[in-house]
Amino acid sequence: MNRLAFWTGIIAVTLVLAFLNTQIKPTTALMVIAGIAIFTISFFNLEAALYILIFSMLLGPEIILSKFDDSALVGRGITLRLDDFLLLLIGFSWFARNAAHKELGLFIKTPLNIPILLFILACIFSTAWGMVMGRVKFLGGSLFVLKYIEYFIVYFMVANHLHSQKQAKRLVFCVLLTCFLASLYGLYQIPTGQRLTAPFEGEMGEPNTFGGYLLLIMGLAAGLLLYLRNGHGYYKIMLVVVILTAFPAFIFTLSRVSYIAFIPMYFSLLIFSENKKPLVIGLVLGILIGPFVLPTAMKERMLYTFTQPAEQGQVKLGGVRLDTSTSQRVMAWRDAFRDFIKKPVLGYGVTGYGFMDAQIPRTLLETGIIGLIAFLNLWHSLFRVAYRRFREGTDHYSKGLALGYLCGFIALAFHALGTNTFIIVRIMEPFWLLAGVLVIFPHLEKDDTVPSR
Repeated sequence: MNRLAFWTGIIAVTLVLAFLNTQIKPTTALMVIAGIAIFTISFFNLEAALYILIFSMLLGPEIILSKFDDSALVGRGITLRLDDFLLLLIGFSWFARNAAHKELGLFIKTPLNIPILLFILACIFSTAWGMVMGRVKFLGGSLFVLKYIEYFIVYFMVANHLHSQKQAKRLVFCVLLTCFLASLYGLYQIPTGQRLTAPFEGEMGEPNTFGGYLLLIMGLAAGLLLYLRNGHGYYKIMLVVVILTAFPAFIFTLSRVSYIAFIPMYFSLLIFSENKKPLVIGLVLGILIGPFVLPTAMKERMLYTFTQPAEQGQVKLGGVRLDTSTSQRVMAWRDAFRDFIKKPVLGYGVTGYGFMDAQIPRTLLETGIIGLIAFLNLWHSLFRVAYRRFREGTDHYSKGLALGYLCGFIALAFHALGTNTFIIVRIMEPFWLLAGVLVIFPHLEKDDTVPSR
């Protein structure tokens, strides 16, 4: 009966697709078939679907559906990426799979469940109240809240699916490989003289986004490289290649906030790692020869902060005039504390306040003090889990993974001082995927090929 039902279903789906192929455009038919294929793959093999999702995170195109005319999103549209559609299909397939196999469970218990839930509730309630008060448009607010939830779905899918350390390592390998490919694309852009961006960024690239993403993955690769020992020779070579490819691309993003965030990441590696010698050597070499070998474009970009010709919108700090871009960040923090008082508890709702390119002020204004506390509690929980995994790691790989994620997270926390790091899809999807791997890794079936400490 099972075999009969299976082939009956195959024939039915084939007939439906054949009929649709005569009624719709070939490109639409191919998209429908691809969607059904991905859904089917996800249902029977979630790990394969996760590989597809990982590569699409940085290598998938974006689609701007429409433009908003409200002040929160001036000049910005509803931007959806290929991985948004993939995640939708994979997510539905994941729910269907869990419904068919109830023993699998939907949300595994982890230390981050409650902090995630509290932050989601803060976003939902503040946005719903903003809609009631007419500050938030339904479509824009709903889509941006769903974006937050999308990242957490990635986390839970990974945490629920993994059963062995070999699976986890394969996912991390794919993340590193994706970074390598994206970095190669970045290096390809250097001769153009433009600031480097990730692949398929649309008409207006986001160098800050690419810089933040590279910070995360370089931190991950550095942590693993510092702890892997004999028996991982090829893997260590791959890590070196990833770092040597990503670092020049990082430099030519000309992202000043990313440069600043690199400093705490490096010193975090130096403080927490037991293998300090290569880090100290790197620091000394950087101080001695960095000023002579760093590209002129980077030096000019840093000096531009203080040497931009006088323009409207610049602010002065301690008598020093800042360029307009840096001034906007400074004013964002100032305006946040000024306008926060008007809506202190639930804020203005997600997208209910004018666009602000700094994470903490934006979170405070959009979700109020309740949302900011929930957000900072989530940060604290992430740091605590990563640090605990690092201190309690029983093998080189787990300690390197935890250290790399911890230092990457610290870098992104500083990166968020000048940009909306924790709502950017190209940073947050790999960030939460790695969080899922990190949290569940100690509980997975061990890989006997990993040498113990």
